[in-house]
This record gives sequence, structure tokens and C-alpha cells, in this order.
Amino acid sequence: MRAMLSVNEARARILAAVRPVGREWVALPDALDRVLDCDLPARHDQPPTAVSAMDGYAVRAEDTEPPGRWLVILGEARAGGPEAPELRPGTAVRIFTGAPLPKGADAVAIQENAEVEDGRVRFSRACKAGEFVRPRALDFARGASVLPAGTVMEPRRIALAAALGHAWIPVRRRPRVAILATGDELLWPGEPVVPGRVASSNSVGLAALVRRLGGEALDLGIAPDTPQGLADALRRLDTIDLLVTSGGASVGAYDLVRDALGPIGLELDFWTIAMRPGKPLIFGRFRDVPLLGVPGNPVSALVCGIVFVRAALLAMLGLPNELPVEELPVARDLPANDHRFDHLRARCVEREGRRWLEPAERQDSSMLATLAAADALILRPPHAPPVMAGTPVPCVPLRAALRLP
Repeated sequence: MRAMLSVNEARARILAAVRPVGREWVALPDALDRVLDCDLPARHDQPPTAVSAMDGYAVRAEDTEPPGRWLVILGEARAGGPEAPELRPGTAVRIFTGAPLPKGADAVAIQENAEVEDGRVRFSRACKAGEFVRPRALDFARGASVLPAGTVMEPRRIALAAALGHAWIPVRRRPRVAILATGDELLWPGEPVVPGRVASSNSVGLAALVRRLGGEALDLGIAPDTPQGLADALRRLDTIDLLVTSGGASVGAYDLVRDALGPIGLELDFWTIAMRPGKPLIFGRFRDVPLLGVPGNPVSALVCGIVFVRAALLAMLGLPNELPVEELPVARDLPANDHRFDHLRARCVEREGRRWLEPAERQDSSMLATLAAADALILRPPHAPPVMAGTPVPCVPLRAALRLP
């Protein structure tokens, strides 16, 4: 019997075959969840000059000593307003939050400590130099690389890019992933189900995964179980970065991906891996495009998507592509594992103030509802020994795995 490839080796071969995508420019409002392609520098100091951090009075700190000394109010300073008068000894300027500090001032006395009378002001406590003043470049200085390459642009970082002075930013192009379902038994979602046929759920699930992880999904539809039908469906591969097929990867008489595509350009790297679910996985190159053939069983297809398609997408985007892993106690005993790397669907439950992993009673690879309800995949390496209830075990939190890092 031919030895099956390990999950780690399969993953390494897939990552070695994919290439980083190029750059494109997008307007800042369209940059959500995009990945910066280069460092984004500040185009100016922020703030560009010293400003007030509070409403109050701009003063020379030495003029507020001792407390109770009267100062003449020269005018006011407000954000976006005209330039305030320069302070002289014994004077103050009414100032509002965010307003530039007038020349000659070195502190702000807050209005809660102020008493105003006949155009004059005095304070119940003295100020220190720099008090309630935001100095120039407090947030960032011009030229500083504030957002590094590889940053995922979530809302806080989009706001920061705007503050840095950028309206357009360079991002990595979305990887283009073509997805093809195969099988005469498949129906389009929403079609009436008839005996012997099932809804095509893998394509839409994989496409959603691709989009969630920063890619662009091209649905090639459903190919019939004939070599010609499969070949016809794969005519549109220009500008594609990765081809994912679903079904047709096993050893049945109608599992045709391997045999049908070989004569027309498939260079097979490996077929079948020591993984559950997901054993009949195909990987190679088809007309210079990396091809990943996931099994037809829906759980197998999506778990392979989480383990392998995710890694390929993130590698193309230049992002860390390791799966997030944490350890939680398991709620019931687990038997020893065999030679395949197992991924057990599990719910997270609260018990006595702790989170526990509750594995699904049945792990059949056709049971998509258990995957949809799962919070994590328990990782059971090959030949893992049995574990008792309460033992911490490694798991992949699915909510974290199904988003950009």
C-alpha cells in the first residue's frame, strides 16, 4: 500500500506552489479588509502644532503662580478659527479643545478652576508647563512608517490612514480562486431534491471562505461526471491564481478529476493524505495554475478549505498562514487515534466558569449541520494516545480561523 502524505507535508507542498499576488491602488473607503502592500508613512505631523487637550485658558504657567492672580483675557482660540493673539506677561487666551496653542503660551488652565470677571481671569490652582497641552507630533511624526506592509485594514486602521493623509492606498490584489463542483448527483441550491441527488453546497461554502479570507471567488458551476464535461468547465482559467475542484477526487469509477485532467495538462503532485476528514485530496498544477481537489463530502470539503485553501490564500496575501490553535479541556474521554490526523467537530460549553470542548457524538463527513454548529476542530495527531475527560487538547477556534489574521 502506498504511504499517504502527512497533513504538514501536504500543506508545505501547497504553500511552495503558490505565489504572492501583485499590487493595486484602492480608495480609502474601499480598503476594508484589504492588505497593505507597502509601509504607509505619515505625510505630516499629528497634531501639526501644539494644541489644547481641554477647554480652558492658554497661559504662561509662571503667570498662574501664586493662585488667584488676575490675568487679562486677550481673546480666544478655537479649532479652525483665526490665529489667536500672542500672550504677553499677565495675559491669557480663552481656548477650546483642539485649538492651536497661542504663541507665548506653555500651558492650559482648565475652565473648572477659572473665575472670570470684567475681562479678567484667575485660577484656584497654579499650572505646570505643558499641562493639558498636546505637543506637536504627539500621535505621529511626518515620515514615520505608522502602518507597515502586511497590515489588514480594519476600521481603526482605515481611520489612521486618513489621519496620515492618504486618500488612496496600495494593497495586495485579491487572489482569484476558481471553484468547480463535479458530479451528476448535484443540484443547484434551491432546486427540489430528488432521490439520489443533493444540493451543491460545497461551491458556495468554499466561495464564501475565499471571500471572507480576502480572495475573489469565481464559480465555474457544476461539471458532469464525464471527462469532456470536466474539460469544458475548465476553459476559463486566465488570470486565475488557484483552482479548487470539489468532488471527483476519490477512487470511484466516476471520480474523474485525476484521470480526466491528466491528458490535458494536469501535473499531479500528490493524491490522498493521512487526514480525517479529507483523505482523498488532490494537488498539482493544471496549465500552470495550482489545483487543489477537495473531496465531495461537504464536511471534508470545508475542513480541507480551512486547512489548505486558507493557508494558500493567506500566503498569496503575504499574511501569517498558520491556523490559530488554543488548548481547552475536553468534556469526555477520547480514544487513541489511528494513523490519520483527525479534526473533530466540537462545541464550546461553559461549566463552572470554564470553557470545555464537547465533541459531536457523530463525526460522519456528510453531516454538514454538525460543522455549522461547531465552535472548534479538536486536533488529534496521528497515533495520539487516549485522553481522559478534563485533559486540555489542542483545537482550532473556527471563528478565529475564518477571518483574516
